[in-house]
This record gives sequence, C-alpha cells and structure tokens, in this order.
Amino acid sequence: MPFYQRGDVRIRYEEIGSGFPLLVIPGGGLNSRVSNWQTAVFNAMEEFEHDFRCITMDQRNANGGDSTGPVPVENAWDAFADDQLGLMDHLGIRDFFYMGYCIGGCFAGKLLQRAPQRVVAAVFCQTVGDRPEDPDVMMRHSQQNWLADFRARRPEVSTETIERYLHSLWRVQPDFLYSVSREFISNCRTPILVLPDDTPSHPLPTSVDVASLAPNAEITVFPCDAQRSPVARASIEDYIGPDSNHLTVRHVEKPCTNYDTKSCILSSAPASAASTSASRSRPT
Repeated sequence: MPFYQRGDVRIRYEEIGSGFPLLVIPGGGLNSRVSNWQTAVFNAMEEFEHDFRCITMDQRNANGGDSTGPVPVENAWDAFADDQLGLMDHLGIRDFFYMGYCIGGCFAGKLLQRAPQRVVAAVFCQTVGDRPEDPDVMMRHSQQNWLADFRARRPEVSTETIERYLHSLWRVQPDFLYSVSREFISNCRTPILVLPDDTPSHPLPTSVDVASLAPNAEITVFPCDAQRSPVARASIEDYIGPDSNHLTVRHVEKPCTNYDTKSCILSSAPASAASTSASRSRPT
C-alpha cells in the first residue's frame, strides 16, 4: 500500500501494469476510493492492466480510504487536482491518459484546465453534473453519504470549514460540471470520450453537453451500465487504438454538435477526422 506525501497531504495509491500511464479515478462522490472498483460499472484497473501502466488513488479525506489532508475552504477542485498532479510528479510521469468515473468527470474538467499539456486524452465515465431541476442533489449526496463518517473521523474540523468546503464544490459554480465552465470545455481541444449515464447525481444532459461542446469529443450509446460494460470497454479500445507501443486517439474536428439526449445519437456529422498520437513508451 504505497503513499505519496506532500506537506499535510498523504495520498494512498496503487498501480499495476506497464506502458503509457493511465490515471483512473473511481466513483463514489467524496468517498472516491480504490475499494470502489469492486462495484464499478467495469473495473478499469483489471480491464486495462495489460494495456497501460494503470494508477489509481483514494481521494483526499474519502471515508473508507487512507488518503488524508486539510479540508480546503476555497478552490476545492484545485486541491483535488493538486493531489492528482502531485502523484503523477511523484511517480515521474509527465504526460498521461485520464479516465474518471462519477466525480472523476468533475476532476477531468479541472485537470484539463490545469494541465492541458499533460493530459493527452480524457474519458468522462458516468460523470457527476448539475441537475437544474434538483440543484442541491450533490450537496445532499455529500451530506448524506460523506459528512457523518467524516465528522466521526475528524472531529477537529469545524462545521464552518465543512460548510465552506461543500460550498466551494457545489455552489460557487452551480452549473454543468461544477469544476469548470461550459466556455472552457467548448475551447478545450484535448480528445474526450464520454460514457453517459442518467441517475440523480449523473445527469445525462451533462454528458451530452460535454460531448456537444468539446471540439474533439465523442460519445457512446446511452446508458453506460453493467450490462453494457463490454460495449464501454470496446468503445475505449477503439478510441485509443490497438498499438501497444503508442496511445493513438481519434482526433475529431467538428462544429458545435448536438446530440439527442434520449438516444445519444450524433445528429450532425463531424466535419473531418484525423489522429493524434502520444508515445506510450516515452520516458515520462
């Protein structure tokens, strides 16, 4: 059980396999932790261990995990990005492929904003997002599924600090991905693959919006669930290409593309398609 430490932050992580680095973040909201892979729609650490150097981690202060750190009262999404990028630095990795489940979609947005030259491609799997008809869904989810156990473990953290932390996550930018704006995604040229879902905390419209706004994004057929996990894995394999020595990602230049929110069927054809490559074997 290796750890990475930076000041007051201590991050537990795991890695398996070899090849181009893949940072893959499990779901679970603020309880995103390594043990959640056992109940994921598909276990990326197991599925891709023969294709990539797979790296995963417990997020800072996730209940049931072993990562700890201060509770940020401002710029909470940046604090998570600091942990994730810091781990990559610790492992000597510069460029990497990213895949995030659930809250990992919010993390993806912030990583693409903070490190556009390092994240060579990103997969948004069942991403968390704002639901306008239920704007407090993620605040409620955090209070019901994270807060009580965290308080029991960390009684020294004040109520005011926790309230400011949750406010920073869910209310400072109460729209879209919470972590970044629609304008940012519409100008983000990093290749993106979206695996959509539709649950209270994983709204389908957010996945559709990411795929529609990002210039180099594609989307799979809805829903990405346990029954369709082989389809999801095949979509990822097709997206990244078959070469074990190179990460080859389809690079799609398209106009602002609208997707049908019921079927996730492409309703305007891409203008052109090409490929962009990043060496898996480079000494990153």
